[in-house]
Amino acid sequence: MSDIIFSGNHIDRQSTLRSDSVALATARADPAARYIAIWHGRCLVIETHVALLTSEKVSAYVENPEHCTFLGKRDDGYIFALTIETPDEPDFGTNSQFIGLREISTRLEASDASLAAFARAMIAWQNTHRHCGICGKNNSATEGGFVMACTDSACGHRSFPRLDPAVIVLVHHNEHALLGRQANWPERRFSTIAGFVEPGESLEDAVCREVAEETNIKVGASTYIASQPWPFPAALMIGFHAQGISTDIKLNDKELQEARWVSRQDIASGDIILSPKISVAYHLIETWFNQYDGPTLVELNLPEVPFRVPRPIDKV
Repeated sequence: MSDIIFSGNHIDRQSTLRSDSVALATARADPAARYIAIWHGRCLVIETHVALLTSEKVSAYVENPEHCTFLGKRDDGYIFALTIETPDEPDFGTNSQFIGLREISTRLEASDASLAAFARAMIAWQNTHRHCGICGKNNSATEGGFVMACTDSACGHRSFPRLDPAVIVLVHHNEHALLGRQANWPERRFSTIAGFVEPGESLEDAVCREVAEETNIKVGASTYIASQPWPFPAALMIGFHAQGISTDIKLNDKELQEARWVSRQDIASGDIILSPKISVAYHLIETWFNQYDGPTLVELNLPEVPFRVPRPIDKV
């Protein structure tokens, strides 16, 4: 089975320290403390690793040390995330550059990819909660960056990090799998069905609704397979296999340009191109594909393509 990128317990989050201002100050003062720099949504990397900068290296960009986000502890050092808002890209030396997560996710080691996603997700959440959702006044980052607190004492509203849950499902029927493609994807690229969970809806209900909305296929029993934090910007992909109990495809909501039932042979022949290996969608397809005799999906060494055709607005 393929590893699921962005997942894994690669850092001790030490969440109890977030509300301990003295302990956080001690962590920041530790010579072994390191900073992950995020600039315009991009993470600073050096070759195949996330750049872990010393406090001296980032001092010119830190207006208030308390506003750096405490991520936890890895090995012997505390790790913080720092957002840099300069118009021009900062220069941190040879071989270092700021790169978007989609690009670096296949280049970084698993532990570093997970750490970069964690840092970027926290910064992205803070950027969308700069103002209080109740009274509109400015928010201030507190408790290690995990609380955005209203600066108006009469209001005192506190916001906490939230994720958008989404179901993603591989529907199967008589040794065929249901795959679809969106218009902005590269040619012949297909993937599993996915969509956000709505209020008042269980995950199982969301699976049934999304598959029906996008393909008109009715599904029966669904089985949880795996999940993946997806920091674009803040989703949690919850993966299922589901039994298809109808076969006639109709694109009801027009979110997909095409949907079809595919066999293992269709995949093995290269007639279609699958999701990138870093995605939980690939993992769902792989789990289904490998239950049959023959070479595994990885052993086929099929070509990969980008997530989608690049657009001008794709900055990360």
